[in-house]
Amino acid sequence: MLNAVPRTSTLRSATDAIRTSAVGVTASLIGVFIVVEIVSGIIQGYYTPLFSDIVVHLGVHDSDANWFEAAQLLLSAIVVPIMAKLGDMYGHKKVLLVSAILTAGATWWIAFAGSFWTFLIAWALQGFYVVWLPLEIALIFERGRRQERGVSTTRRAAGLLVVGLQAGAIIGALSAGRIFRASGEDLTLTLIVPAIATTLVAVVIWLWVPESKPEPGRKLDTWGFVILAWGLLLVTGGLAWMRMIGEFHLAAGAWLWVVALVLAGLVVFAWFAWYELRQDDPAVDLRVLARPEMWPVQATAFLVGISLLGAQVPLSTYAGTDRSLGYGLGLDATERSNIIGVYLVSLIVGAIIFAVTSRRLSPRIVLIGAALLVGIGYALFLPFHLELWQVLLNLSIAGLGCGALVGAMPAAAAAAAPPGQTGIASALTNTTKTIGGTFSSAVFGVVLAAGAGTVASQTAASLGGYLTVWAICAAGGFLAAVLLFFVPKVAFADAPPA
Repeated sequence: MLNAVPRTSTLRSATDAIRTSAVGVTASLIGVFIVVEIVSGIIQGYYTPLFSDIVVHLGVHDSDANWFEAAQLLLSAIVVPIMAKLGDMYGHKKVLLVSAILTAGATWWIAFAGSFWTFLIAWALQGFYVVWLPLEIALIFERGRRQERGVSTTRRAAGLLVVGLQAGAIIGALSAGRIFRASGEDLTLTLIVPAIATTLVAVVIWLWVPESKPEPGRKLDTWGFVILAWGLLLVTGGLAWMRMIGEFHLAAGAWLWVVALVLAGLVVFAWFAWYELRQDDPAVDLRVLARPEMWPVQATAFLVGISLLGAQVPLSTYAGTDRSLGYGLGLDATERSNIIGVYLVSLIVGAIIFAVTSRRLSPRIVLIGAALLVGIGYALFLPFHLELWQVLLNLSIAGLGCGALVGAMPAAAAAAAPPGQTGIASALTNTTKTIGGTFSSAVFGVVLAAGAGTVASQTAASLGGYLTVWAICAAGGFLAAVLLFFVPKVAFADAPPA
C-alpha cells in the first residue's frame, strides 16, 4: 500500500506555495512603484535649477516664485486626504491612476504656460503627485495583509520606494541644467521632459498595477472634508502670511492677520473634531488617530517636517553667507548644490538601512533610533558649523534619520490602521509633515529676518538666527524620539496569517 501524504503536510505545502506566489506578485509591484517614485523624485528635483530662468520667462520677480511652493503645498495638504479616502472606498489603483493623469496634464500645462497665473495654477495642480506614495503603500499593504509577513514587507518596500524617490530627485536636479543647455536654452522644450515622464507613469500604472479590494459600505464624508479643507486653508494661509512678514518686513499690523487666520483655523479644526466624532464613516477617524500606535507616528511626521521641509532654505543661505562675518561657508551656487546632493544621498542610505534593519529589529526601536539621529545631527550644528566637513557630517547624520523616517512613517501608519483605512492613514503622515514644514518655514523666515541687518552685511541673517533654527530642528527630533516611546512594543509587527 502506498503511504498516504499527511494532511498537515499538504496544507503546509499549499500555504507555502500561495505565500511564495504572493511574495512574487508583491516584489513585481514594488518594482513598478520604484519606477513611479523615481519619476516623482524627478518632478521634485527637476525644476529647482531652472527657477531663475522660469522667473525671467514669466517676467516676474524672484520673490514671486515663493507662491509656487505655497500653492502646491496648500493644494496637496487639502487633496491628499480626500484622494486617499477615495482610494479606500473605490480602489487605490483607480485613484492612483487619476492622480497620475492629473499630474501629467498639469506638467504638460507647465511646459506651455506663458503667464504667471497660468503657471501658478498648473504648478498647484501638479501637486497631485504627492498622493502617489501613500496610495502605493496602501496597495502593497493590502496585498500583504493576509500574509504572515505582510507588515514587514510593507516596511521594507517603503524604504525602497524612498530610495527611488530620492534617486529621482538627484537625477532631476542633475539633468535639468544639462538638458536646458543641450536644447539651446529652450525652456519649453526642457520642461516637456518631465511631462513625458509623468505621461509614461500613467501608462505604467494603467497596465501593470493591480487593483486593491475596497471595503464595502463606505461613503465619502463630504462635509467633513470641506471643514478640514477650510481649517487647513486658514492655518497654512496664516503661516504663509507670517513668512511674508519675515521676508518683506511688513508693518507690525500685519501680525494681526496672522493671529486672526491661525485662530480661525484652530476654531475650524475644533468644529471638525466635534463633527467627525458624530459620523458613522468620518472623513478622518479621530478615534483611530488617538490609538497609542497611531498618534505618535502622526506627531513624528509633523516634527520631521520641521527639519526635512523647513530647514533646507536656511541651510542654503548659511552655506552661501560670506565667511568674513565670522560664520557661514561662503560657497557659490554649484558648491551649495553639492551639499544638498550629499544630504540627499544620506536620505537614500537612511532609507536603505531602515529597509534592512527592520527585518531584524523592532520597528519601534528603529523609529526611535532614526528620530534620535535627526536630533543629534542638528544639535551638532550648535557647536560645530564653521567648517565644511562639520556641516557635511552633521547633515549626513540628520539625513540618515530623516531617510529612515520618511520610509517608516507611511508604513507604520498603514500597519496601525484598521481594514479600509490604510490609504487615509498613510496619507495623513504626508499632510502632517507638510503642515510641519509650512509651520517651520514660516517661523524660520521670521527668525532669520529678525537678525538681518544687525551684522556687517545688510542681507545676511545673524548667527543667532541660524542657531535658533538648528535648535528647533534638534528639539523636534528628540521630541519625536520621546513620543515614540509611547508606542506599544508590539506595534507594527506582523499579524498571524489569516
